[in-house]
Amino acid sequence: MASLSRADVEHVAHLARLGLTEEELSRLEAQLNHILDQYAILTTLDTEHIPPTAQTIELENILREDVVAESLGVEDALANAPERSGSHFVVPAILGGEGGA
Repeated sequence: MASLSRADVEHVAHLARLGLTEEELSRLEAQLNHILDQYAILTTLDTEHIPPTAQTIELENILREDVVAESLGVEDALANAPERSGSHFVVPAILGGEGGA
């Protein structure tokens, strides 16, 4: 597999707007080339009989029991509202002029 040159690393750093020192560029060049070398090793593995995987561990929804309980009353919910109209919060319009859609 082809390796990255110092110029390649400098170019990518420039595109990413990374201000790297000479020492950081040298270290990053070595690290990126090591990653590419490891990837080259992985490409030699026989994966013919391994099914495609989107998730490597089993996922399970963890749900709590749905229990009916007391909810917050309107007065308590609106107690600290800066502005209200009856039993509703009043907020500034975000999609245009007064009065909504």
